Amino acid sequence: MNSKQIQKFTQRYLEATGCHVIEKHPAYVTVKLSPEADKRLTNRSYYWGFVERTGAPPETMSFTFVFDPDKLRAEAEAKAAKEQAANEQGNQAAAIPQVLGPSGQPLGQAGADSILGRYFGVTPVGPGTLGPGRIPREEVTFGSKRLLQLFDAVKSAGKFVQLFEEPDHSARSAAGSAGYGSYLCVNAKIELECDMKRDELHSFGVDLATGELLESFHHLVSGKKLTPRLPPNVYIARPSVTLARARTIVEQHVEKMLKRYDHSWAATAQERLTDELARVDHYYEDAVKGLEEEPKREAEQQWTMRREELEWQYRPRIRVSVVNGGLFHLKRP
Repeated sequence: MNSKQIQKFTQRYLEATGCHVIEKHPAYVTVKLSPEADKRLTNRSYYWGFVERTGAPPETMSFTFVFDPDKLRAEAEAKAAKEQAANEQGNQAAAIPQVLGPSGQPLGQAGADSILGRYFGVTPVGPGTLGPGRIPREEVTFGSKRLLQLFDAVKSAGKFVQLFEEPDHSARSAAGSAGYGSYLCVNAKIELECDMKRDELHSFGVDLATGELLESFHHLVSGKKLTPRLPPNVYIARPSVTLARARTIVEQHVEKMLKRYDHSWAATAQERLTDELARVDHYYEDAVKGLEEEPKREAEQQWTMRREELEWQYRPRIRVSVVNGGLFHLKRP
């Protein structure tokens, strides 16, 4: 993922959880978290437990999520250089006699040149202030802990959904109520693993009226307008296939699909494993000869651990896991 994709993903999550955007910039966004986002991102379980027990009004945190640190750093350096040039011009202008106003303050200057300003400086205060001690700033880049936390939050909150297709209002008014069909969607991840790895994402849909399995189901629903609420004048047809049966249909389809794969990669991985194990066995068989009891026991433990590491690294295997799923109620064609 590049910085633009990460920024789009993060902003979609913040909008979906109801966070209030304080400042938006091409390189960062400053937000006040909603209670839902605060619970998932700040790890303040003790605080939220106190709020729930006492009923106290919650006070959520604010964060600045930086998506392009290099761009932000370059802008900060340019701003600092500009301020330094302005200060140098001000020092030169200070040598010129100035006309004082009735209050004794030079005319044409704001409160920044007051007594407090001269000794303590003027610090701009506002919701978008990025200075230290104001709003915590965190980089959200590929591989960062905060991005991984966002992935986990989205994954845990979106494991299962139930959505309805929004009807065409003009067609609905002309035809009256509309009948919808139900589909079980299962998004599965297939991992082919050895000392190398290949991941595949598949989206399966099962028609709960007929039991028909549809591949690439995500592409079927991605262009539709969906809502979590049942639209008016819509009825859901009673499904004839249970969810348990639909799950079995998906499992059987995945098994048949995997049997059709070319598994030559597994055979070559097994050959590499056999060679590595033979090499390790040859080394330790000679190493343990002539050793005393205690050193020999330690060497044999290292031998066993090394074999286990090679088994984990080279042994070919296929993992199938469900990423998420849901019930989709769609208009019948």
